[in-house]
Amino acid sequence: MPHNPRISETKIQKMWNDKNVAKTTMDFSKKKYYCLEMFMYPSGKIHMGHVRNYTIGDAIARYHRMLGEAVLHPMGFDAFGLPAENAAIKGQAHPKIWTDTNIEYMKVQLDRLGFLYDWDREIRTCEPDYYKWNQWFFLKMLEKGLVYRANSPVNWCPDCETVLANEQVSDGKCWRCGSQVFMKNMEQWFIRTTAYAEELYGNLEQLKEWPQEVILMQKNWIGKSEGAMIDFGIDGSEKKVTIFTTRIDTIYGATYLVLAPEHPLVDEIT
Repeated sequence: MPHNPRISETKIQKMWNDKNVAKTTMDFSKKKYYCLEMFMYPSGKIHMGHVRNYTIGDAIARYHRMLGEAVLHPMGFDAFGLPAENAAIKGQAHPKIWTDTNIEYMKVQLDRLGFLYDWDREIRTCEPDYYKWNQWFFLKMLEKGLVYRANSPVNWCPDCETVLANEQVSDGKCWRCGSQVFMKNMEQWFIRTTAYAEELYGNLEQLKEWPQEVILMQKNWIGKSEGAMIDFGIDGSEKKVTIFTTRIDTIYGATYLVLAPEHPLVDEIT
């Protein structure tokens, strides 16, 4: 009799679900292991990128279960924001109905692939029970002075009507909708990550098993640089231009400085 994986896999997966084998064991005598993959956007059916990513995570979680550890392996859906909203508009459906329908369908797909998740700990970022904690964290950071508002040039997508990170701009276009992106000055929220820059930079030395190219990427992102801030006067103005240099010893040889086109002083002194 030929093997029919649809029958055998469905039978085994039903047994897993009936026994709830993926449920997190609350046995504190066991070594704990937390395995979390990046949440997916519920904007459609899963694709091979999902299969690759979640196969790796599932294999790791299974390995640690086989070691007898208490494994927490949840799954969630990054369902709050423009990707889900744009997909709903394209599908001509209410965002909530579109999102919930896609999530339920994608959960079936994940189960059919044999991935084991503790669905009792499922997270949907569009639900108030989740994002109320985002709001709580933001207010705590605001209380501690770790978030602030300031004017700054940003990447602006006119169709999505939102700011984009540099990583979200590809060949001058929005990664989400493909519209041409342009620079725009606007007031926005910033997180004072510089307050932790020294600590973050120093702790990179502890990541002995990380690939060196990833360590270098993190160092460049933190952007630690040692030097001096120098003020230059402006003829006919009480204002000054402050520059940063890593070679203060060569400052007496400076003959000119250049302002970036988006610098706020450009409009004032030209």
